[in-house]
Amino acid sequence: MTVDDTGSGADGDGRVDPPPLSNPPERGESHAADPGEDPLALRIEQLILGAERRYTPFQAARSAGVSVELATRFWRAMGFADIGQAKALTEADVLALRRLSGLVEAGLLSEAMAVQVARSTGQTTARLAEWQIDSFLEGLTEPPEPGMTRTEVTYPLVELLLPELQEFLVYVWRRQLAAATGRVVQAGDDEEMVDRRLAVGFADLVGFTRLTRRMEEEELGELVEAFETTAADLVAARGGRLIKTLGDEVLYAADDAGTAAEIALRLIETMANDETMPELRVGMAFGTVTTRMGDVFGTTVNLASRLTSIAPRDAVLVDTAFAEELIRTGDAPASEAEAAEEAAAAEKEGEEAPAYRFGLQPMWQRPVRGLGVVEPWLLNRRGGES
Repeated sequence: MTVDDTGSGADGDGRVDPPPLSNPPERGESHAADPGEDPLALRIEQLILGAERRYTPFQAARSAGVSVELATRFWRAMGFADIGQAKALTEADVLALRRLSGLVEAGLLSEAMAVQVARSTGQTTARLAEWQIDSFLEGLTEPPEPGMTRTEVTYPLVELLLPELQEFLVYVWRRQLAAATGRVVQAGDDEEMVDRRLAVGFADLVGFTRLTRRMEEEELGELVEAFETTAADLVAARGGRLIKTLGDEVLYAADDAGTAAEIALRLIETMANDETMPELRVGMAFGTVTTRMGDVFGTTVNLASRLTSIAPRDAVLVDTAFAEELIRTGDAPASEAEAAEEAAAAEKEGEEAPAYRFGLQPMWQRPVRGLGVVEPWLLNRRGGES
């Protein structure tokens, strides 16, 4: 919800200069809905928000003790639509403004960081809410009796689900926050908290554009959902982090090359064993990555994307830095000839040869748009599964 600051004033320190309001809201006062608004929709909104509409944007900003300009920045960052000066905000909206501005006033967050918090939270929860309505509630609100509408079923269902989903959301968020905090604490220095060395991988469905022309929309949607679910489960199970999904492509990251390599090969193997899924190709790179709002950026990410576009079907390509990291950690031999020499020497001494998890095959150097000449390496599994 964004605001219209027409007619509002602010003093020199940016706080609102509160003029007298013609109709200040009283506690417990309920405002009638605008003509044409669905009464049931308003009841559901009130149930979800936990409060009635009481404030215009200007009144909410004044009550929270923040400038209209700052309130506008926060609401826009959260992704709320323009409402002009309609009386559509609740006590919860006021409290949210107070909390964000309080963090700024206490010096815990800069104003720019508070806006980023609002934006990242808004973008993440908006996607979650859309998914829950489109996929979850839609399936559960089929009218159980003839003559009942879906909206009539929705209210009692939301009433039952809301507290449970809210508790579950907070639980998952705390778990994810604990994991992310642990990664930051283990960072070597302050710079590494933002610009970190990570393994980044793209997994891409082969021939997806052709599939979109041949398959019905519902069938295509089921395929994409199955792919994203499989990828998300494998990435999480092996200790990686799913950064985002792009329909026919997923982007993931891992703290070490060995973990990322295992995820890539598992993805290829799993998809190859599913006759309903297209072929897959994966490209990975290792290096410095800039992280912002849960996303990753930089040359390393761009290189992984380019490697994906030139990877053979059902194969994994990695860059030189990734290959060198696998060799450094003992996950792959420098060459198969070196591995054979090590095995022969170990046999001669009656010792066990080094057990490498992965094999690397150098490919032809080639120019990659925007990144110069690169030398891809073909990654494969060597020995038994880990």
